[in-house]
Amino acid sequence: MIILQKIVHYLAALNEAIGLVGRHIAWVLVSAMISVILLQVFCRYVLNNALPWPEEAARALMIWMMAVVAGEAYRKGSFVAIDMLIFALPERASRILKLLLFICSGIVLYKLVTLGIDFFERGFRARAATIHISRAWIYLAMPVCFFTMLLANIELCLREIGCLLGDKKDFELSVCDGPAPASAE
Repeated sequence: MIILQKIVHYLAALNEAIGLVGRHIAWVLVSAMISVILLQVFCRYVLNNALPWPEEAARALMIWMMAVVAGEAYRKGSFVAIDMLIFALPERASRILKLLLFICSGIVLYKLVTLGIDFFERGFRARAATIHISRAWIYLAMPVCFFTMLLANIELCLREIGCLLGDKKDFELSVCDGPAPASAE
């Protein structure tokens, strides 16, 4: 159990570091995206002469912004989820179901990483129409996104295994603790 705790600890530290870097990069990308969009609005409506590249650049910035924060969002449970069944089941059955869902998600994420790498490699054959860079650099967002989500998924799987086999306080994260019960006042 101590080995599992250490693995989870190191993986959590890695995922926290990736999340921190991703948040900082995302703020820069959002700022750049807003600047590009405002430049296009100014040129189009004030100068009456629209630029050809801002829409494609803003789209690429938005894709990358999403890619660098998706792993952290997945790890913290920030995606939309239907969890009525999880909370309706007894605790042990709920944990087993969550583990099975994490394993299925991990398989899908692994496949998406490999497909994303293939898509990235094929992107070198085409150039973006207006910003004149290889599309591969835009497509690289996909494997980055799915890989960070896969790392988070592995951590969540290991935490759930730890919660099933050991004391849940040793593997605390929202996936093990669940939401606080509502008080009946």
